Amino acid sequence: MSDITELLIEAGAELLAAHGFHGLRMIEVASRAGVSRQTVYNEFGNKEGLVQAVAAHHTEEYLTGIAHRLRQDPDPWEAMRSAFRFTFEQTERDRLVSAVLTGQDAEDLLPFLTIRGHPVLFQATEVIERHLSEHFPGKHVRFTAETTVRLALSHLLMPSGDLDSAMDAVVTVARTTMEA
Repeated sequence: MSDITELLIEAGAELLAAHGFHGLRMIEVASRAGVSRQTVYNEFGNKEGLVQAVAAHHTEEYLTGIAHRLRQDPDPWEAMRSAFRFTFEQTERDRLVSAVLTGQDAEDLLPFLTIRGHPVLFQATEVIERHLSEHFPGKHVRFTAETTVRLALSHLLMPSGDLDSAMDAVVTVARTTMEA
């Protein structure tokens, strides 16, 4: 990824968090990145292209962090706990993801995780599926992986308690579905 692309994605993420999809203006992205508006259009085609690039970049960052944590602990369940804790803690710090989840300042972004969230769900499920397959060879783990990711996303969207309780719920469901 070029330096310009990175600058544009960073500027786009900041402005999306502040103004939402409908309030995002390509001229503001260009100004914040120190380039012409035409450069933004040349790089992404249109506003939707920019938003997709921002989403892909954020998803990649999250999935890289999750995969890293899954490899750190030999216990598959503690590794999952660590990976989901990372996700929840990153979400608290990430202004754009917080805006997507809460609708604060950007209520039109929630569909990017819910009704248009298939890319995130699919990629996250694959990461968890690979992890489970390594620890439980020969077992069908797809159901557990997808259920676990969906539950974690649900806790992100509508927290029902503290972080440790959420982690316990996610890991308990994963263990239970693997034992079924």
